[in-house]
Amino acid sequence: MGETLSTLAYLVASVLFILALRGLSHPETSRQGNTFGMVGMGIAILATLAHHGMSFGGIALIIVGLAIGGTIGTVVAQRIQMTALPQLVAAFHSLVGMAAVFVAAGAFYAPMSFGIGTHEHIHTQSLIEMSLGVAIGAVTFSGSVIAFAKLAGKMSGAPITFQGQHWLNLALGILLLVLIITFVATGSGVLFWLIALLSFALGFLLIIPIGGADMPVVVSMLNSYSGWAAAGIGFTIGNLLLIITGALVGASGAILSYIMCKGMNRSIINVLLGGFGSESGAAAAGGGDTDRPPVKAGSPEDAAYMMKNAQKIIIVPGYGMAVAQAQQVLREMADLLKKEGAEIKYAIHPVAGRMPGHMNVLLAEANVPYDEVFELEEINPEFADADVAFVIGANDVTNPAAKTDKSSAIYGMPILDVERAKTVFFVKRGMASGYAGVENELFYRPNTMMLFGDAKKVTQEIVQSLQR
Repeated sequence: MGETLSTLAYLVASVLFILALRGLSHPETSRQGNTFGMVGMGIAILATLAHHGMSFGGIALIIVGLAIGGTIGTVVAQRIQMTALPQLVAAFHSLVGMAAVFVAAGAFYAPMSFGIGTHEHIHTQSLIEMSLGVAIGAVTFSGSVIAFAKLAGKMSGAPITFQGQHWLNLALGILLLVLIITFVATGSGVLFWLIALLSFALGFLLIIPIGGADMPVVVSMLNSYSGWAAAGIGFTIGNLLLIITGALVGASGAILSYIMCKGMNRSIINVLLGGFGSESGAAAAGGGDTDRPPVKAGSPEDAAYMMKNAQKIIIVPGYGMAVAQAQQVLREMADLLKKEGAEIKYAIHPVAGRMPGHMNVLLAEANVPYDEVFELEEINPEFADADVAFVIGANDVTNPAAKTDKSSAIYGMPILDVERAKTVFFVKRGMASGYAGVENELFYRPNTMMLFGDAKKVTQEIVQSLQR
């Protein structure tokens, strides 16, 4: 009876997780989706604690773990800034990967506790599941650590490459496959840890050649890896909920990665092999062409005057807006312009903010109407009709070099066609290149006017000028 109730509870939790994913697919239902996810996880935890045969000591250890993890999670959630969410997500993925490694190790050294055999003879299917779980988990851990370091600025966002890198990755991949086959045949403890160590190294080598501009795709793919690692371990220990949840995360992460690759004109195969974002290096970074015309710098008062007389304005938010926490005052500026009769739209690039949906969340936080927010494919045809494109903190996603310069690290990535607007106001602290290390050609276009300064302060000054 107890086993049946646990299974039923896991199924209910699984349904809630599916509803959570559905809810998270749109900003309007995202809060409801999060609620479904939290309720589902609560049911899953209670079902685990009530599992038939669970000893008092086991329950106590789980509660201690929940208390420690819950405390850390609460502190992090309260202190984390929106700008740091991408690296936080990468860090969480690393923990999921390492958890898969630890669970696999626990199952390997205590097989009778999981009903998968004895120390001398673990079931073959369990050895297969175990080896795949530890390999994917280890790759997820080390790959996520590198992604975290690049996103957090702890290491260079530029691709790190060396001669023969792809051949080395191929050799390590083949060796890993050989070790897994041998481990399944022998059940050797030495081979188990060799698989783990080799997978740690492979995760590191797969991510270091990927440039900063492609990090959002990496985060999405590592999310998928973490799900498949959890599903593999779920099969090993016979946990239905872990299998379902892991498969959901793995599949949704893979689908999102495909969508991201399509949005950035990247190959999904190259993502899996860690070979994209490295061919062109950090070309076009640095000082740029000395023959270029000087940039035109303007003032917030100039921008306010021109936007006050504009009929159609497209706002392009980016990471700089997130850093400055300028979304609230940006919405205030948009409200004032709408009172003047202007049509306001927001253009969101799939990878703006270094994580899918980052800009959507910030705009939703500022209560920007959802029907004013448009994705790249919807909004790009409208830039030619816009009187003003107001770029606030976005850089790489607006760089025309992605369409013309084959030596550029972002070549081939679809961008927002802001250069087609009659006037472009570009809010930026200085002339530094974007996260990909590529100088933005848009700065030098004749229809571009730079508004140098902190994004929030500049926008506040525009608001003050509009109110006069």
